[in-house]
Amino acid sequence: MPSRNTKFYSLILMAADFIVLALVFSVAYYARTQLDQRALLHVVYAKEYLASFLAVAPIWILIFASLGLYSSQIYTRRLIEWSRIALGSLIGVLLIIGWEYVTGGHFFPARLVAWYVLIGSALSIVVAREALRFVQHQLFRYGRGVSRVLIIGNSAATTDIMEALASTHKSGYQIVAYAGPAKLLPAHLGIMHYTRVEEALKNIKKHHITTIIQTDLYDSEDRNQKILGAAQVNHIQYNFIPGEPEFYTGKNTVDVFLGYPMITVSQTPLIGWGGIVKRLFDLVATSIIVVILSPLFLLLIILQKIINGPSFPAFYAANRLTKGAQPFGMLKFRSMNPKYGSKDAVQDFIDMGRPELAAEYEKNRKILSCPDPRITPFGHFIRKTSLDELPQLFNVLKGDLSLVGPRPIEPIELTRYRDRGALLLSVRSGITGLWQVSGRNSLTFDQRVELELYYAQNWSFWLDLRIMLKTPGALLRRRGVPQAGKDGA
Repeated sequence: MPSRNTKFYSLILMAADFIVLALVFSVAYYARTQLDQRALLHVVYAKEYLASFLAVAPIWILIFASLGLYSSQIYTRRLIEWSRIALGSLIGVLLIIGWEYVTGGHFFPARLVAWYVLIGSALSIVVAREALRFVQHQLFRYGRGVSRVLIIGNSAATTDIMEALASTHKSGYQIVAYAGPAKLLPAHLGIMHYTRVEEALKNIKKHHITTIIQTDLYDSEDRNQKILGAAQVNHIQYNFIPGEPEFYTGKNTVDVFLGYPMITVSQTPLIGWGGIVKRLFDLVATSIIVVILSPLFLLLIILQKIINGPSFPAFYAANRLTKGAQPFGMLKFRSMNPKYGSKDAVQDFIDMGRPELAAEYEKNRKILSCPDPRITPFGHFIRKTSLDELPQLFNVLKGDLSLVGPRPIEPIELTRYRDRGALLLSVRSGITGLWQVSGRNSLTFDQRVELELYYAQNWSFWLDLRIMLKTPGALLRRRGVPQAGKDGA
């Protein structure tokens, strides 16, 4: 949500990048010409070098701008930001080298200067941006540069947005007031509540509101116009966020149709080249991982036989659905007593006389109130550490699963997804996914599905990479339930 604050922050980033580049170019020149006594390839005087830098720096900043490094969407996506900084630095150096080749002129007095600039600019700009991010968060803690928000809405997405923005020191938004049903207001926020939106709009100046966020359109056109008009009259930011998860896709386009703005919701980018790139990455990465982990596989098989007995089966194939609603056997190290797992978990609990566990599993598709009585002691260990999920790497090689994707669906629970299952089953299921690394361990079934829908609609290679890098940390902190679902044997 761009605002005056984010635009000002973008200008600060541009100035910081310019200063950092000036320092890096200067240090690179000094280090090679003054500290290194070897002969130079070309004689480039300091004044000429400085003049050349002043001509190149604006182009370098434009390269960064074209890569989206001054866009508010990039500020919270560290991995993408760092990779684009490295790419921008490489492009900048290559342009200088290309100019030297075409014109016959000389910018760098030695090749080493170019290497110093390339590595130094990428690393220094990343460090500078992290320092600015830290300063920004500290200012947010003291209310400096914070957008004061009025939220208006009637859907469950309204609550989710309020929860997400509640950490002011991270988001830069302070929720001051909310207009809508009281049941959607998180009690711990302690903000002003209005049951009627008109009353909230009258108090915009009183609360020093700088941003309005609306999540639902009212049936009354006049009411919607009043909200937009209030933002215009008071010269404050207005943002509309659709509450329907189907609109949360980076592939949406806005066009004009018969004089009206038209939103086109595209299908998942995992069709066509996106799917090919993802599959190639899965094959290469999984092959490497399997080779590295092969001693661990052998150790776990041996421990299974020693602890549970020679006749205890080491593996289990859980019945799941993947792309195109195709059934497959999802491999896992067996963690459950062999007499369980052939039926649905609900029926297992009923058969053992535990109707309360059957009801809990029916509601959440997992057991949280107590240890699952079907699991062996060694099974509890491999489940807690998620080691039971490792054989799914062979499902990835076979093509049943992807390293990252929506949770593999049990055939019996497909009806719970209603019409949302079609989109999730249009892509290959994964070992890990977005909701596992979301940092929230109390997600409802519907909230998990919404995150998976977002992933299916917004897939990118960088999103997969971010999820994979966050997965080990999420497992160590027990942020989420492992991907495969813990109902299988």
